[in-house]
Amino acid sequence: MDLSLLYYSLQGLAGFIAFVTIWGWIPLDNWWVRGVEFPRIQIMVLGTIAWIGMLLFWSEWQLSQWVLFSVLSITLAFQLRMILPYTRLWKKEVEKAKDKPEGQENHLKIMVSNVLTPNDDTQKLVGLVEQKQPDILITLESDKKWERALHQIESDYPYTVKVPLDNLYGMHLYSKLELIDPEVKYLMIDDIPSIHAQLRLQSGRVIWLYCLHPMPPSPTEADKSTTRDAELLMVGKHIKENNQTAILAGDLNDVAWSKTTRRFQRISGLLDPRIGRHFINTFHVNYPFLRWALDHIFHSACFTVVDIKRMPSVGSDHFPVMTTLQYEPEKTNQQAQNAPTKDAEDIRETDHKIKEGKKEGKKEGKKVSKEHAEE
Repeated sequence: MDLSLLYYSLQGLAGFIAFVTIWGWIPLDNWWVRGVEFPRIQIMVLGTIAWIGMLLFWSEWQLSQWVLFSVLSITLAFQLRMILPYTRLWKKEVEKAKDKPEGQENHLKIMVSNVLTPNDDTQKLVGLVEQKQPDILITLESDKKWERALHQIESDYPYTVKVPLDNLYGMHLYSKLELIDPEVKYLMIDDIPSIHAQLRLQSGRVIWLYCLHPMPPSPTEADKSTTRDAELLMVGKHIKENNQTAILAGDLNDVAWSKTTRRFQRISGLLDPRIGRHFINTFHVNYPFLRWALDHIFHSACFTVVDIKRMPSVGSDHFPVMTTLQYEPEKTNQQAQNAPTKDAEDIRETDHKIKEGKKEGKKEGKKVSKEHAEE
């Protein structure tokens, strides 16, 4: 390749990375702004290539190249700050579980799987569940077809909540542990459910379990992230205000490093077991370079981590993820200090977002209902 062409190509890449990063700072909920929060790893990789490449030509720099390199360095530092907590270079937010005499009696294995409604290879997930034997299985995008397929596991899972829908927002919960007063709620949009239940652990302790799958901001679904953000923040606020011991899990259609998910943590006080460990990128199965973490689990400070792993593909566009937690109430005070703390701006923004989400939810709900009627 001609060196001058390479030089200008590297400058073009540097300018693009800087532009995309700065674009994401615009305080709007539109999908064409919030979407750039997802590929931070990819932006970081491409930006690093541009940064190193420009250094190779530093002797030819003029003022414009110095300015571009400085802006690129600032934006890369920002991207690094966003993704670094999800690596081993960061302090763990949740401690590794200690071996206890009672062994697995205090363990809680939760598998989350967005199955992809059109996926007909149902036996892959059934086989994975039979092999791994999670205590809790949460499926997203599951319809009547998936409900019939998962009937095979129900002998091991006596407690169930079934919300089969054909709109890509069906949801099923299968539990070996007792579910107390489970409810299906539609917090923002009439066609998009969430499951709220109390769960009795083997120790007898009762905790709350929230299963969510809000609508993502995208050109084909919600025009804005407002309802997604509001649903997550509403549940987080409810958990904190009621001083609940809780686990929240599901496909949140958001990444862990977004401003909303980080605010959710500050509002709820829940911990993220991936911090100080690894990304657990679950989407998209077919494009290794274009993957990010959409399937999440957050929990109260009384739990430590035994293991958290991405499972093999089950034919969906998402990988399942399984997290094994250990109930260690003696760790609560110590680990609670690792939780990010909210400030006055978080409180104001949460209340504002919930209010706006309810308004936006009516509009999005009409849009979704119309689309389903046409289909």
